[in-house]
Amino acid sequence: MRESVTVSPFSDPTHGPADDVTAAQPAAPSRSAAPAHPADYYPARAVVDLGAIRSNVEALAARASTAQVMAVVKADAYGHGLVPSARAALDGGATWLGTAQASEALALRAAGIGPDRARVLTWLYGPGAPLQALVEADVDVSVAAPWALEEVAAAARSAGRPARVHLKIDTGLGRNGIVPDQLPAVLDAARRAESEGVLRVVGIWSHFAFADEPEHPTVLHQAEVFDDAVRTTEAAGVRLEVRHLANSAATLTNPRVHYDLVRPGLAVYGLSPVPQIGPPDRFGLTPAMTLEAELVTVKHVVEGQGVSYAHAYTTAQATILGVVPLGYADGIPRHASGALPERPGGPVLVGGPIDEAGGIDGTGRVLHVAGRVCMDQFVLDLGPYAAEQPGDVVTLFGPGAGLARGGAPTAEDWAAAAGTISYEITTRLGARVPRVYVDGTGRRDDPAREQAHRAPLHRDQEWLS
Repeated sequence: MRESVTVSPFSDPTHGPADDVTAAQPAAPSRSAAPAHPADYYPARAVVDLGAIRSNVEALAARASTAQVMAVVKADAYGHGLVPSARAALDGGATWLGTAQASEALALRAAGIGPDRARVLTWLYGPGAPLQALVEADVDVSVAAPWALEEVAAAARSAGRPARVHLKIDTGLGRNGIVPDQLPAVLDAARRAESEGVLRVVGIWSHFAFADEPEHPTVLHQAEVFDDAVRTTEAAGVRLEVRHLANSAATLTNPRVHYDLVRPGLAVYGLSPVPQIGPPDRFGLTPAMTLEAELVTVKHVVEGQGVSYAHAYTTAQATILGVVPLGYADGIPRHASGALPERPGGPVLVGGPIDEAGGIDGTGRVLHVAGRVCMDQFVLDLGPYAAEQPGDVVTLFGPGAGLARGGAPTAEDWAAAAGTISYEITTRLGARVPRVYVDGTGRRDDPAREQAHRAPLHRDQEWLS
């Protein structure tokens, strides 16, 4: 039996005793059943398949068989939920977790993910950051500037224990990091701090500018600059535990830069960082998130009816409109608004679930956002013969094969409609949209995923499958 839990965005996501999570139910209630906690009702949700995250990490570990895997769980695990996703990634074979913000790293430790379970690295902070708390929690800290090394050393003295430090090198991205000319001076300061016993340099790392274009000349150049920095660091007497450079794209496409540790982010959640090379299933990945909602209004309108703000869309015939209760306050891109036929909006699967091959069964069809995306809702033109009713579930994206292959829509399809990248589609999903966790197998045809699709969209519900 696989358990599925729903976590309120207003509760502690660590699954502790105080969580707003009810006991699992053997059967889903009818659509008309009132939620146990009315304040938790929401007519949409993101179903996150933890089994998919596990299997994705397994696939990534197989690709980088000579390296450890750091699952990057920054930005609430790319919108999937920090702690549940981190645990699933660890179950899939990751031995490290990566966070941008100090608060994310401390939340992982507070959730019970200790250093015996995973090393945690955090890397983005300014002067005055809670570095002492990070050192006390045994979180590895990146150093990207001379001032940061000084603050980490001071924090370690106050904590009474040595800090574990990774030196971040700017090999050409032009973003955060120590420029190579600064490295010798930083190493001198680091060696003095090591001799004092307040820190240990355990890692060195960098980040690609064009990893999603594996043949780009900057990829080779950055690797060479990184290798030079490693040699300089080791020549200074530093004993490194890990060297790491590969993000998701490089993990999948560039074995030369796997080194001791790879840092996949987007790929952990089953989305392709190199869609121009291939969809997720080419790399053995399955999208972990399915975003779905209930239709809240279904109504007949006449030909020539303007739809949504500024009437960017006008009905070409008498038809039936359906209102989807998700909008830009929930993270639905306003740039995915539609003015058919000249500009299709974001795609939505209506009338049927995603089948086991990522396609659309005989009852389903793909429609596009009609008119402007509003703050809390958008409209679909369901067509004059639509049979949908209020309460029926529609799917914005999930583990589909994608529109280009005649399948159900994906986050990548929404990115194309909005002129952005799939990273933004999942990470911008609003906190008020409940995350429902199914512990499935990671397959499109998993029963837990199917039951999640059919169950009513009440945040307090759980079920077994």
